[in-house]
Amino acid sequence: MNKLTFIILCLEGAILSFNVAASAALIPSVATDFGISEFVAGRIVWLYMIPYGFAALLYGPLVRAFDAKKIELICLLSFSAANLLAAFSKNTAMLFTARFFMGVFGASVIPLALILIAQSYGSEKRGRIVGVFFASTFIASLLGLFLSGILHWRLIFLLPAISGFLLLPLMYFCLPHFTPVNKKFTINYIEPFKDKVILYMFAYIFIISLLYHGLQQWFSVYFSTRYSLGQFAISMLITLTSLSGVFGETLGGIFADKIGRIRTVNLGIILMIISVLFLILKMPVFTLGLIMVIWGLGWTFNHAGISTILTDLPKKFLHEAASLNSSVRFVSGGIGVAASGLIMQKSFVAGFMLFGGCLIALLLCTKYLIIKL
Repeated sequence: MNKLTFIILCLEGAILSFNVAASAALIPSVATDFGISEFVAGRIVWLYMIPYGFAALLYGPLVRAFDAKKIELICLLSFSAANLLAAFSKNTAMLFTARFFMGVFGASVIPLALILIAQSYGSEKRGRIVGVFFASTFIASLLGLFLSGILHWRLIFLLPAISGFLLLPLMYFCLPHFTPVNKKFTINYIEPFKDKVILYMFAYIFIISLLYHGLQQWFSVYFSTRYSLGQFAISMLITLTSLSGVFGETLGGIFADKIGRIRTVNLGIILMIISVLFLILKMPVFTLGLIMVIWGLGWTFNHAGISTILTDLPKKFLHEAASLNSSVRFVSGGIGVAASGLIMQKSFVAGFMLFGGCLIALLLCTKYLIIKL
């Protein structure tokens, strides 16, 4: 894979990620425009996540059987069209339909990127490449989150639509064709799980994603209720997690190559645990920014380490593993948000203690769940 191909993948990942984090922030504006409750408008989040999680299972096997360039051209065209539909939606049915198809076609990008990185780079360089790719997605997500506070919500969907249509010619003329491994499309997610390395790895991914999203999605409510912070202060604190994530993905990838995958994964969990412990203690307001930076670095160190390990898996499992990574993260994240919400409604301290304790337990079990390849 040459530099231009990698840049195109990064641009595609950035377009995909632009309004992922911003969508939750758009809920009040969408509700006001359409005259519906915020709980109904909130469907724009899970109507994206659930289709994304299930559709991701298709793309690894598809890339094995068909030219990845053709798949990505179709998916980017469809993803851009779905964003355009969302931007000009006249009712909630159109908006919800658009979000559904964004999830279906947007799910192709990350599995393809991981597969191509695994096939194109040696194990000593993969961590850095994975880190740079995900850093580009964090930058786009951060930009979308920032612009959601100053632009009309329709523009947050229109911008990636325009960007996607502009990227299509570059992809068509500059992205090389990828020879499929075979010409038969098959889906086999049972065989990989017969290997304990794969089974334990995805058990780990399921747990860490559940814990991360179970905490991350409630920080804004926690800052509002326990610290009485206003919307601007809360938005800036949440933005810090994405900002630190830009550097965290890159550094995490470098660490994965230099100090080892598992050490990088564990360093990430340790930083996440420290952040949760500080929140339980109700640290002074002026320290919250630092806590959010530590949290963002911790998550992205862990994410970069795990993603690099996935590229080290045996080639016979690579396509399924790349798809499962996206699918498992989104499904478990949704479960984590729902489960933690039941606890946080009663007590944030109890919720943080429970999820923080689970992070400690996961850290202690890392050597059993992530088996050295």
